[in-house]
Amino acid sequence: MTPFTTAPDHPLLRVRDLRVAFDTPAGTVQAVDGVSFTVEAGRTLGLVGESGSGKSVTSLAVLGLHRGARVSGSVALAGRELLGLSESRLGRLRGRRMAMVFQDTLSALHPAYTVGEQIAEAHRHHFGSGRRAARRRAVDMLGEVGIPEPARRAGEYPHQFSGGMRQRAMIAMALACEPELLVADEPTTALDVTVQAQILELIARLQQERGLGVLMITHDLGVVARVAHDVLVMYGGRAAEQAPVDELFHGPAHPYTRALLDSLPRLDDPDDAPLRAIPGSPPSPAEPVPGCPFEPRCPRAAAAGGAERDRCGGRVPPLRPFSGDHRLVACHLPLTAVPAVPRPGPPGALPGPPGAAPATAEEAR
Repeated sequence: MTPFTTAPDHPLLRVRDLRVAFDTPAGTVQAVDGVSFTVEAGRTLGLVGESGSGKSVTSLAVLGLHRGARVSGSVALAGRELLGLSESRLGRLRGRRMAMVFQDTLSALHPAYTVGEQIAEAHRHHFGSGRRAARRRAVDMLGEVGIPEPARRAGEYPHQFSGGMRQRAMIAMALACEPELLVADEPTTALDVTVQAQILELIARLQQERGLGVLMITHDLGVVARVAHDVLVMYGGRAAEQAPVDELFHGPAHPYTRALLDSLPRLDDPDDAPLRAIPGSPPSPAEPVPGCPFEPRCPRAAAAGGAERDRCGGRVPPLRPFSGDHRLVACHLPLTAVPAVPRPGPPGALPGPPGAAPATAEEAR
């Protein structure tokens, strides 16, 4: 299979000043507020943050899957603007040039149709292939994602698959039409660590073989450390920090990023050490704070006084370059010196507990 290529002057995916708002009986909810990023072919961007940070809303906006929302800004796929396209035109792009792996496989897979039928349907829709050819494609894809006896399993229903096999089937469905961009929304949620490692290894292998650009949405920094090339940390619907993965793990600049890393359990912690939680709760999108969204929970803002504290609580910090051209931070009081964080390992390595040496796919075998 030949990897997709894009025009040299355009990244695979470019999102600029994305805003997503929902009108509710209680007023307007600004779920995403001015987020920008790019995803290059053959690279993975990890979108990280607590629940309610706007990660999934951002991913759905990229594919034009919101209903009743007000979406503005720019979402361009290989230089082609997607916002404003009709539903029929977006439908021709979804599955064919961009696809999504949803976190809830039981909801995403239809219980009344066999897994093979559901994979074949996408191929028939985009390529006009006959039933036999589409079924052969479905069987081939199930085999490619590592499902044993793919011809037999193609005739089974989603409830007959384990959680890990359903996730593999979702990946097979997403990649059946050879898209350029894969959006993976919490693809390892509710899977045990062994199956999680297998799914992440599968995505990394398929990315390498096909030159896929991957947007990985997750709350698990361990996953990000092993599979992402770049990281965008979101908080309160905004970008808090963006950096290459090794720079971010070695020295986070935003206090929220540091708090996320500090909350990770480590192998060198005592057995009775309590988990380190971030005090307070994320802001409600329906009740935005006037300044930095992290200010009510930020230890640096709490320790600051006078004009500095007023600035944190009264003015939203812009996302601006910090310590080089490839890192952006939205903070009035960024961290300048922090203890080193263990190196996450190369993209494509399998996840492991923080503090442990990363295991590559070859070593895991």
